[in-house]
Amino acid sequence: MSIILGIESSCDETAAALVTSDREILAHKLAGQEAAHAPFGGVVPEIAARAHAEIITPLIEAALSEADLTLDDVDAVAATAGPGLIGGVMVGLVTGKALAMAAEKPLVAVNHLEGHALSPRLANPELDFPYLLLLASGGHCQILLVEGVGQYRRLATTIDDAAGEAFDKTAKILGLGYPGGPKVEALAKSGDAAAVPLPRPLKGSKEPHFSFAGLKSAVVRAHQSGDHRPEDIAASFQQATVDCLKDRLEKALRDHGAVPHLVVAGGVAANGPIRAMLEQLASDHGMQFTAPPLWLCTDNAAMIAWAGAERFAADLTDPLDFVARPRWPLDPTAEKARGAGVKA
Repeated sequence: MSIILGIESSCDETAAALVTSDREILAHKLAGQEAAHAPFGGVVPEIAARAHAEIITPLIEAALSEADLTLDDVDAVAATAGPGLIGGVMVGLVTGKALAMAAEKPLVAVNHLEGHALSPRLANPELDFPYLLLLASGGHCQILLVEGVGQYRRLATTIDDAAGEAFDKTAKILGLGYPGGPKVEALAKSGDAAAVPLPRPLKGSKEPHFSFAGLKSAVVRAHQSGDHRPEDIAASFQQATVDCLKDRLEKALRDHGAVPHLVVAGGVAANGPIRAMLEQLASDHGMQFTAPPLWLCTDNAAMIAWAGAERFAADLTDPLDFVARPRWPLDPTAEKARGAGVKA
């Protein structure tokens, strides 16, 4: 059994965790930054990086103390090396490098998306490869065929905004604050999902990808018109997102065939109606549906430690001069999607 120290700092969550190769979470510490970013309605990269630098060492010390371990007891140090806000990524990766060098332990530079992609296997020991994964978060929306550790085939991606970004922007438009996803879902419970006519971008398209920019713009227009209650806009937006995700997944299943498991990961996986749709979709196609616990869906260090454990077991460690990456696709061979890279 190996013990992996995981460090996560890719966006606005600073986290440290100790996880064993037999899926025991020995400790997990997380510090959020919601209060610091709330006045701006979204994450400010400079503020995020400064907050990571201030809290990351105490968090690691607290995690080691909770597990009653020292660095000498750790078999490897896993740190998020991208993609993400580069300032925050560098804070976590440099800290991981320093600890690995000081303790003479291997370094595992983890792709944040791989952390999400493998997190369902931390929660479910019976989840074997391959599986079809919907990876939906604030910065990413992809459908991937997960064939093994480090083996990912991208079937679809967003050509503009990610689903989680659309949730956050909708929350900002409606004056709900940050983080937006849970606030939109809560407001939508008292709304009518059929009250506001919103588009379903790319629904029915032969193109495999997602698009949420047009939906976000339609929310702006609906709000500015003054003709709709905020709760109806929230409910209609949420339903439109559910419909888009379902349509694109059904296309992926038609084009590539079903695999035993349909899996969801990333922060958007915490949304109740989206989970319910995915569970029904899996049942309709004779697949088993798997989703991590809600706390494992959002950014955390346990998933980074687990991805580190999986890579460490496969002898996939990295040199101390590994460079932080603001962008890092899981499938570098995937064909570039229309519109990809247009946004700054």
